[in-house]
Amino acid sequence: MPPLIAPSILSADFARLGEEVRAIDAAGADWIHIDVMDGHFVPNLTIGPGVVKALRPHSAKPFDVHLMISPVDPFLAAFAEAGADIITFHPEAGPHAHRTVQAIKALGKKAGISLNPATPAKMLDYLIDEIDLVLVMSVNPGFGGQSFIASQLKKIAAVRRMIEASGRDIRLEVDGGVDPATAQACVEAGADVLVAGTAAFRGGAASYAANIAALKGG
Repeated sequence: MPPLIAPSILSADFARLGEEVRAIDAAGADWIHIDVMDGHFVPNLTIGPGVVKALRPHSAKPFDVHLMISPVDPFLAAFAEAGADIITFHPEAGPHAHRTVQAIKALGKKAGISLNPATPAKMLDYLIDEIDLVLVMSVNPGFGGQSFIASQLKKIAAVRRMIEASGRDIRLEVDGGVDPATAQACVEAGADVLVAGTAAFRGGAASYAANIAALKGG
């Protein structure tokens, strides 16, 4: 099975965001990945729930919202109401990751945990039975266009073993420096969802379908 592709709108043209979401959807995106950064938990500032809400009518694809914000709990309801389907957060954004997972589920959304490059897979030991997605960051979060950190392939493989052992339907997503070359390595390690920013949006709308096909290994 080829991986699902979740293009990150961080690399889209922000002056034409609705149009860009429609174009990447039509080109074959499986999910729309939305990076939310607060300038505090990560060194960049992006968008809030209002932008997610404004984009929601432009695509029926799942909105995969990655919250790189701290504290995260006060914003869960706003992003859920704005149209997020999956809400992923970092355990370091805490202070109580299990409670945050429960809050996301109570809002009727799928819950994801994101692991920074230095965060071990072991962080999932007491969360794996509750979550729907694990996002392995293969760059340090905050900016697009960074190079893939190869040491994360071991983590992807370790998380895949944890998922298999759990017997649960959990997606394993990778984000950071994903291009057609690193995509293959990620899938071989056990990933089934790939976030791509630069590699998905490179070359403008006419290139999007070919970009997605290349990431799927086609």
